[in-house]
Amino acid sequence: MIPFNKAPYTGYEAEHVAAAVATGKLSGDGEYTKRCHAWLEEQTGAPKALLTTSCTHALEMSAILSNITLGDEVIMPSYTFVSTADAFVSRGATAVFVDIRPDTMNINESLIEAAITKRTRAICVVHYAGVSCEMDVILDIAKRHNLIVVEDAAQAVLSFYKGRPLGTLGEFGCYSFHDTKNLTMGEGGALLINKKDYVEKAEIVREKGTDRSKFFRGEVDKYSWVEVGSSYLPSELNAAYLWPQLERATEITAARMACWDTYYKLLEPLANPAVANNGHQDNCSETPCKVHPCIELPSIPSGCEHNAHMFYIKCADVNERASLITYLKENDIYTVFHYVPLHSAPAGIRHGRFNGEDVYTTKESERLLRLPMYYGLKTSEAEYIANKVISFYGARGFCSNGGVK
Repeated sequence: MIPFNKAPYTGYEAEHVAAAVATGKLSGDGEYTKRCHAWLEEQTGAPKALLTTSCTHALEMSAILSNITLGDEVIMPSYTFVSTADAFVSRGATAVFVDIRPDTMNINESLIEAAITKRTRAICVVHYAGVSCEMDVILDIAKRHNLIVVEDAAQAVLSFYKGRPLGTLGEFGCYSFHDTKNLTMGEGGALLINKKDYVEKAEIVREKGTDRSKFFRGEVDKYSWVEVGSSYLPSELNAAYLWPQLERATEITAARMACWDTYYKLLEPLANPAVANNGHQDNCSETPCKVHPCIELPSIPSGCEHNAHMFYIKCADVNERASLITYLKENDIYTVFHYVPLHSAPAGIRHGRFNGEDVYTTKESERLLRLPMYYGLKTSEAEYIANKVISFYGARGFCSNGGVK
């Protein structure tokens, strides 16, 4: 069975975890945590990066730092993981869901302004599959309405928008280092603070509401409880596990990109048969053939540089997707669909509302299927998977060039 995911592993993790154990300091903010902070700050240019116990906690910190409180509203897509909403709803806010763009599965920037009310406090964007939202438009809206922008960049480490690292465009950027992500510490994340005015409070919130970080730097003679916060520090063992992956992040990204490119090249004839037929829609050896696309492939807008976090295809509908999942499983390939839109979930109904019409969120979520993608996936395996997808459509009456026989 080819699994959907394997946690990335470089072979050096155990060595660094053992080194961390040998220091005798296992709690957070030791030498390995400092190394990870420095790497993140150097790679992104963020004034401050702080490791957290999860991306969920990074989002929670951003909600606290944004002073989200009872009665506030936060605009976000419904097609996202529950943590995006939980972080703000737990502070008493209402999640205001906006429809997505069908090309990127990201929030539709043209619909955000219509969702703004006098209670709106922030916009939380989600860079789905490591592909950026249309941030220039979103940042302009936020500036004109005096709103905070939080980037849920859980899937977007080492992705860029017009040359700028995702996670650095809003006030706060939230990364994930869960074992399903490109780089992992098992469970973990990071918060990027992009305005220096928030740095001191962020350190306090992360350290249980105390100024303990200032005490360790010798800036105060004792630390005390000065703000509402929680314990958001990961252990030094987690940071030590992450460190060798950060050192090899370019290599890991390149390997994933090679598999992503393999999928795209082999599956493009199913999505764009005119290309497969050299631009001639009627030039198909498998006649009679009414040529048309069988699937849709990911769309990467101009100016966006993604990190090959995932590769997905879109089937005709939910029934075809279910049949393809079964077919691939019978051929030892494990695939999965993704989010169930939050506005249709029980908690989403209680704590949120959908602004405008759900044109694409539900429909596109029911078509999307994620193919295996992980560091260590062999090119030959990606080729096998792609060819099985092609075989599925051939068996259902589609020609190998993407048309219906």
